[in-house]
Amino acid sequence: MKSWTEYLWFQTEKRQELINLTDRVEEAVRKSGIREGLCLVNAMHITASVFINDDESGLHQDFFQWLEKLAPHSPASYRHNLTGETNADAHLKRTVMGREVVVAITNGKLDLGPWEQIFYGEFDGQRRKRVLIKIIGE
Repeated sequence: MKSWTEYLWFQTEKRQELINLTDRVEEAVRKSGIREGLCLVNAMHITASVFINDDESGLHQDFFQWLEKLAPHSPASYRHNLTGETNADAHLKRTVMGREVVVAITNGKLDLGPWEQIFYGEFDGQRRKRVLIKIIGE
């Protein structure tokens, strides 16, 4: 069995952004040479997420509106923010959207459904963060 590790680094301009990672993950799979296996894509920060969904701008806006209803950015509302932070909402949004995805690799390609794309969700951006791509297989 072989493995491949790659890191993607981000520093978003906005506090909250979605970035489509699919092409970069597919490139990592290609570079790995692994034909059959699994690909883990993991947000390595506690206020960011990796998830799979459709690449449709209306849906992206819906995610942010829905998440803001669930966990509004209201720093005075959270006990976590008594520590001097202002990002408690970002921790909660990350929990809802998920930490990572695992995608099968079949015949050297990501085995995604017809509309599925891999996204990085940033909920407390404007500083440097990373995503892990870990590929294992043969």
